[in-house]
Amino acid sequence: MRLVIARCSVDYVGRLTAHLPMAPRLILLKADKSVSIHADDRAFKPLNWMNPPCSLREEPYDENGAISKWTITHGKTGEKLILTIEEIMHDHSHELGLDPGLQKDGVEAHLQELLAEHITTLGDGWTMIRREYPTAIGPVDILCRDHTGATVAIELKRRGDIDGVEQLTRYLELLNRDTLLAPVRGIFAAQEIKPQAKVLANDRGIDCVTLDYDELRGIERDGTLF
Repeated sequence: MRLVIARCSVDYVGRLTAHLPMAPRLILLKADKSVSIHADDRAFKPLNWMNPPCSLREEPYDENGAISKWTITHGKTGEKLILTIEEIMHDHSHELGLDPGLQKDGVEAHLQELLAEHITTLGDGWTMIRREYPTAIGPVDILCRDHTGATVAIELKRRGDIDGVEQLTRYLELLNRDTLLAPVRGIFAAQEIKPQAKVLANDRGIDCVTLDYDELRGIERDGTLF
């Protein structure tokens, strides 16, 4: 990962245009060939970004006080981020190595196990492909097929919020590039799903399912077994 703090402006050129005026910003260039530009607010959300794969061209630039220009081009769509840089305050690369992935808590991990075992909870005729289906950005909790044979990716949380929907969105983007799986639709499943997450999921064409942990374990509300 390369971390750069620079005073720069950012122009997006693609399906539309957008401009960020000159200001100090953090630029993250990751090993997966993604790029994101951050301010010192907005929590973790970038001001602008480019999904992988991207290429970066750095060139000298001497106009209106600028010292260099970076052109970041998406490898498939041709969309561009153009950074005009006045000053670089920090530029350092770090090798993070292989990430071990997210370690789920006991309930979340057990939810995944139970739903995989009882995938027909989602409908008759549903079948499993596998749990922890690998992608370039991490494993999908469950990959399965519905009663029509269509591929479905499921992201499981104990409490579902916007972050989980964003995570599933990224998985779907990658999975739908695989011609053997596409089209792939998504299901966001949790014991409790926040209203904002439901709105975002609906906007992205992702279904939401609220899971009953006790029911999946085969326990009635009074504590007896089914």
